[in-house]
Amino acid sequence: QVHLVESGGGLVQAGGSLRLSCIASGSTSSINDMDWIRQAPGNQRELVASITSITSSGSTNYADSVKGRFTISRDNAKNMVYLQMNNLKPEDTAVYYCRASVEIGSLRSKFYYWGQGTQVTVSS
Repeated sequence: QVHLVESGGGLVQAGGSLRLSCIASGSTSSINDMDWIRQAPGNQRELVASITSITSSGSTNYADSVKGRFTISRDNAKNMVYLQMNNLKPEDTAVYYCRASVEIGSLRSKFYYWGQGTQVTVSS
């Protein structure tokens, strides 16, 4: 079992910055990839950024909409993952969720744990 708690959301003006944090607890040694996913009202969920485990080189991927503005990082010693968001735009307004993947069973089926989400609001 993995428990995720996000923090760092808030209200910011366009062009500003925020840093989201997510702390994991429980069976943290089982966590592989970690992601940030956002959902705005009336929109589908969007995978914003992901980072693989250290054993997979900690490589990162970003949605085209945030490339060059957002940076995902993780600190395995602290069981933390971060999302640094710069040059924020009103269209970045959404609830941001932290997600962790684990592999379960002999078939290594992927299972996801989610945090409760943190609201980011960018005013124009």
